[in-house]
Amino acid sequence: MTGPSYRELHTDGGVLRYHEAGDGPPLLLLHGSGPGVTGWRNYRGNLASFTRRFRCLVLELPGFGVSDPSDEHPMVAAAKAVRRFLAGLGLDQVDVIGNSMGGVVAANLAIRFPGMFRRIVTVGGLGHNIFSPAPGEGVNLLMDFVTDPTREALVRWLHSMVYDRALVTEEMIEERWAQATEQATLEFTRRMYGATAMEAAAAATDRPPYWALLHKITAPVLITWGRDDRVSPVDMALLPMRTIPNAEVHVFPNCGHWVMIEQKDAWESAVLAFLTRPE
Repeated sequence: MTGPSYRELHTDGGVLRYHEAGDGPPLLLLHGSGPGVTGWRNYRGNLASFTRRFRCLVLELPGFGVSDPSDEHPMVAAAKAVRRFLAGLGLDQVDVIGNSMGGVVAANLAIRFPGMFRRIVTVGGLGHNIFSPAPGEGVNLLMDFVTDPTREALVRWLHSMVYDRALVTEEMIEERWAQATEQATLEFTRRMYGATAMEAAAAATDRPPYWALLHKITAPVLITWGRDDRVSPVDMALLPMRTIPNAEVHVFPNCGHWVMIEQKDAWESAVLAFLTRPE
């Protein structure tokens, strides 16, 4: 995880760790959730393309084993961390790419703080199931893992993330396994995907779900999705596509949940075209 781009930002909510590379307008990259996830693992393969045009900031969200942990729910902790991070770097507005949970975090922030993001890119996970059962297959497999964290359960979940299982290498499995089974990180993941946490989230009725407020997002949004996503099925994209005023959708064939990895070149091309399009 260390290297010439590795940075630390000390905040009143703990140390936030991140990777920085490139020059140009700031581009914030937010990772997803799941066992052994980090921002670096999500985006390390894409930085060569983006750093030619942007100052890339790959933030490690609290509780996933890199930045300091948090006692809050992962989604709450992530949103607060983004605000502390941007304030700490003196950035009033950035472009943002959010993978899965990271996209939901970005959407929630865009709803509350309309000027925070110039343009938003999401990778799967945004919206609500319309035709497919909820939760999706991959989320159920993730719940199985946090209930009984075996190596076999981790591999089943990883296979659900991709269209081409060959992408799930022994190196990836071992890398993920080591971090996913670290006790503090595992307990943090259970706050989001444990059976009790999922039931509590489903029963929450004190405020509208974020997907019912997507019409409040004023920034242009590029929604990217893998057609064969088994974690967040592609029909979820219909709601944000229809309700976000300035949204467009790009669906990639032969591709699961990790679009930025499995359709790397095509995804980078679409994202760069969107981010660099004249105002």
